[in-house]
Amino acid sequence: MDFDIVGEITRIETFAVGSSIRELPRLRRVYGAGRWRKRKGIAKVRFADGSVCEAEVHWYEAHGIGRKEIKIKRILDP
Repeated sequence: MDFDIVGEITRIETFAVGSSIRELPRLRRVYGAGRWRKRKGIAKVRFADGSVCEAEVHWYEAHGIGRKEIKIKRILDP
């Protein structure tokens, strides 16, 4: 599913840090060492067909590396 984030991500929460992340060894291998966090928030997303809606998005983030692997977990308003 191709999409772009439109505007800012709001209501950001961290729900896993360090060894609590199941994907930690893969993240370190692919992107490098860092203090990895799994985070979620609410954002407006634009799909490839041009439609825009609000969705809950999840991603991994580390200082100096940035946001990686943003994915939509739930559409909030179709």
